[in-house]
Amino acid sequence: MAFMDPRVRRTVAALHTAALELAAERDVTTVTIADIAERASINRATVYQHYKGRDELLLDALETRVVELARAAAECPLTQPGDTVPPELANLLRHVSENDGLYRRMLGPTGSALFVCRLREVLADEVAAQLADVPHRELRAHYLAGAIVGLISRWLVEEQRPSVDVTADVVWQLLRR
Repeated sequence: MAFMDPRVRRTVAALHTAALELAAERDVTTVTIADIAERASINRATVYQHYKGRDELLLDALETRVVELARAAAECPLTQPGDTVPPELANLLRHVSENDGLYRRMLGPTGSALFVCRLREVLADEVAAQLADVPHRELRAHYLAGAIVGLISRWLVEEQRPSVDVTADVVWQLLRR
């Protein structure tokens, strides 16, 4: 990683934290650069020294969450035989549950299409790595990535959301088919 001035690192970290907090609190379409700058205690002009606009800033801030979710998905052995739910799948859902507000808003109807696309791409890359010897690997990987995003999106808005373990079992049964 290239050297980054500590002041720049602190500024970017403050912007990321503010953007993620705001994205978890309200519809992302209502979050402005001014809101993020105020929450981060940074001048609005400073934000534009680092980002072209709100969407670029949000996507950069969310990249950490995308990578965390993809890492959790990568640990799920999708090609594992048997009916036993891998604990890694429950860990993936636990990660989502722990970041409930953020994922619910970002994957919801007023969320970010850029975030959804980025999440699907990263998930598909992780899934494709597990399907190395499978015909039409890329198509299958994107299908599964879309299914995972769809399942997570729906699970987060369930009025009586099933537990992580129950959901992991349902998801595993669907993936095994």
